[in-house]
Amino acid sequence: MTPFELIHQVAARQDGMITLAQAQAAGLSRDQVRQLWRSGRWTRLARGCFAPAFSPSGPGGPAFGLSGLSGPVSLGDSGGLGVGPGGPVPTRARVRAAVASLGPGAFAVLDTALELHGIAGLRRSSTVHVSVPVDRPRPQRDSDPALTVHQLTTAPGDIVRVAGIPVTSVLRTVTDVILRQDRYPAVSVLDSALNRGVLTPGDLFTAGVLIRGRRGAVAARGYLREADGRAQSPLETRSRLRCVDGGVPPDTLQLQVRDEDGHLLGVGDLGWRAARLIAEADGAGPHSSPEALLADRRRQNRLVNAGWRVLRFTWSDTLNPDYIPWTVRQALSTPH
Repeated sequence: MTPFELIHQVAARQDGMITLAQAQAAGLSRDQVRQLWRSGRWTRLARGCFAPAFSPSGPGGPAFGLSGLSGPVSLGDSGGLGVGPGGPVPTRARVRAAVASLGPGAFAVLDTALELHGIAGLRRSSTVHVSVPVDRPRPQRDSDPALTVHQLTTAPGDIVRVAGIPVTSVLRTVTDVILRQDRYPAVSVLDSALNRGVLTPGDLFTAGVLIRGRRGAVAARGYLREADGRAQSPLETRSRLRCVDGGVPPDTLQLQVRDEDGHLLGVGDLGWRAARLIAEADGAGPHSSPEALLADRRRQNRLVNAGWRVLRFTWSDTLNPDYIPWTVRQALSTPH
């Protein structure tokens, strides 16, 4: 097996990432790795960690890649940040590289850990957050502005593995995040974790205990009380909070509307049953395809014909604190 075939096998197990030590173990010299990086054929993700490009030209060819491949190796998560010679570098590869570059005991934390756990609620960022043990000096990585190094004290059970990457557990991650975030993103994170089932209502009580005495705990306890796992997206959470702040809170979420025969006509994100009013949070992704638009219109027609009114809100609507509650209040005060 050639060095590049070995590298392919290792990188394929690591989201497309390879360390210098692994490349040398496969048979490449340090100078060869440096040549691949400086020529732009490999992307340097962190100190001693790279994302190789794989080309059908084979070893020694234009991309100094692997023979027998028809294109770039699949890197897994396609939502990554950064671009390498084989296309976008996935987030998980960048995180894996950052953790590996900081040595034994390093682990992903905060926003980065949240993303690894698949929990929504925070704005996507290119910054990778990694913690190193508190009993060793914190390394300075001024040359890598996309990496922020922390030193967080952990307790037994705080560190788990996601795809082999050491990372703070869901409960520890969520508690760390809500202590550092404002209300809307913090509640969105809690809602997402509950909705995905990676956090339970019982965990909210535990979280309240874990944050006791920490900076930001007073506000975070309020976020815990507002969490509701029925919200299926951060947009739904934000729309609900706007209604709460505007004095027109919905009396239910995920309201099922049925006809006299019990047939389901539709499910409303936010509902005011007495007024037969529903509000829908229309995210750009789930509602933008032609099929989704058609389904939304047919569902709305069924609801309207059954005597319900439907309001629709977007992310930009939530940026104005007054618009959503004003619109809901107008609908509630209008006879139907």
